[in-house]
Amino acid sequence: MHTPSHLPSASAPFGAQPRLAELSQTLLFGEIWARPVLDRRERSLITLAALLALGRAEQFAIHLGIAETHGLSAEEVSELITHLAFYAGWPAAHTASCVLAERQEAK
Repeated sequence: MHTPSHLPSASAPFGAQPRLAELSQTLLFGEIWARPVLDRRERSLITLAALLALGRAEQFAIHLGIAETHGLSAEEVSELITHLAFYAGWPAAHTASCVLAERQEAK
């Protein structure tokens, strides 16, 4: 299965884990992200929320780019961060804010 152009290559981060790369590409990005009940924009918002809450800054940064291609604005992501500060904690929100700021500066 081909990785859609709006997603990072599934094999890139997995190196010596080809099966994990295959599952990521076919199951996660190929099937789960394509399910019709939630659109890709909604899935991006949910994914960013989960990654923020879990403190996964590297994945948060990757998914910021994906979210942008799905139509989420920096203002919407900023609102997500502010909202989640009260549920996921200030440190997680601060880290996500820094990641968002770095992405905006890089543009």
